[in-house]
Amino acid sequence: MKKNGPLNSELTKVLADLGHTDSIVIADCGLPIPDHVKKIDLALTLGTPSFEEVLAVLRNEMEIEKATVASEMKEYNRELAQRIDQEFNQLVSVDHETFKVRTQQAKAIIRTGEATPYANIILHAGVIF
Repeated sequence: MKKNGPLNSELTKVLADLGHTDSIVIADCGLPIPDHVKKIDLALTLGTPSFEEVLAVLRNEMEIEKATVASEMKEYNRELAQRIDQEFNQLVSVDHETFKVRTQQAKAIIRTGEATPYANIILHAGVIF
């Protein structure tokens, strides 16, 4: 049995398979997920697990080169936007419609129970060497 990191086998497999510039998405419970993109559904109840809980796990497990968020987050979810801005050196903001288009290239979308506006992020894999 695995004793460290995420115990979810689907999540562990996706993380292990990521290559440089591949992306995964952490999504609130309302973000539409394209049919062709793998969905890892962690949502249990409204708010559980939270976006920030899942982000903390992934930041610990994944080499992240840059992140992308919807520009609307700054207006409609200011506190989260400020925390994300402090956490990432390379942070790209695009409008929400562009964000949704970009999720179509993701290796997986991780659905959380988060229920606050625009609590979504695309994490782009870096390299560890």
